Amino acid sequence: MATVYDFDVKMPGGEMVSLKEYEGKPLVIVNTASKCGFTPQFGGLQSLYEKYKEDGLVILGFPCDQFNNQEFDDIKETTDFCQVNYGVTFPMFAKVDVNGDQAEPLFDFLTQEKKGLLSKKIKWNFTKFLVNQQGEVVERYAPQTNPEKIEEDVKKLLS
Repeated sequence: MATVYDFDVKMPGGEMVSLKEYEGKPLVIVNTASKCGFTPQFGGLQSLYEKYKEDGLVILGFPCDQFNNQEFDDIKETTDFCQVNYGVTFPMFAKVDVNGDQAEPLFDFLTQEKKGLLSKKIKWNFTKFLVNQQGEVVERYAPQTNPEKIEEDVKKLLS
């Protein structure tokens, strides 16, 4: 059976990394955007990360420009924005597509594992996927779900 650990993803500098690097840790994987109404969720994601990173939680941010061009063209501008405005220290990756022919294979996998309310397609920025320590997708959260609302599910995975 496939898991998220079977995927390689691109870092902002262009180098590829294996998600096996996070094996055994619970993950929150989220498609992000710097100029979106949900952008303040970076603060909540960072708080969640700081609170539980010592317990193993890792948040993985994937900037996406597929929804009304709400991401900077330059990935350096994106990562600087996240760090300066929201203190983001969790891993951020290269900009990806999450839907369509050019979709990042990881997001194809995530949406196959946990479909949305009406379809598997990601509808907007800040769709969040909770992954257990075995690399299995256990939950999907809508963009409007604030990170604070997923804390109880994170705590269950950590206990």
